[in-house]
Amino acid sequence: MDEFEDIIKDIVSNDTVLSMKKYRQHFSTNCFEHSYNVARMCYNIAKKFKLDYISITRAGMLHDLFLYDWRDPKVDRKGFHAFTHGECACRNAKKIFNLSEKEQDMIKKHMWPVTLIPPKSIEGFVLTFVDKYCAVKETIDGLKKK
Repeated sequence: MDEFEDIIKDIVSNDTVLSMKKYRQHFSTNCFEHSYNVARMCYNIAKKFKLDYISITRAGMLHDLFLYDWRDPKVDRKGFHAFTHGECACRNAKKIFNLSEKEQDMIKKHMWPVTLIPPKSIEGFVLTFVDKYCAVKETIDGLKKK
């Protein structure tokens, strides 16, 4: 097991986190795969630039733990998905895992600038931009397959 896998082993073996595989995120990518992609890229960047690679990797794996189909109009999510799912993911993650304040902030604010209040850490900004990059890449890959 490599260091990246070791950091998230408790997360990726959790039944609630594994249930993310039920929810499509971008084309054929599900929430679990998307979060794994984000976590892996965040880990690589954080290691390269000597950032807090443990916190960003864990937050990356949990940033979309919202556990609903965001395309389903019947889902009661108390607001527009883009604005609310960071808070929802953080609430869900805190029920299962002991999260640092930094990890919570990264999860809650990963949709900045949509969330208006920016992340407090450089790792939070990295997670924000990596999430956008992965979403665009997954969308382009999905469009190419069509």
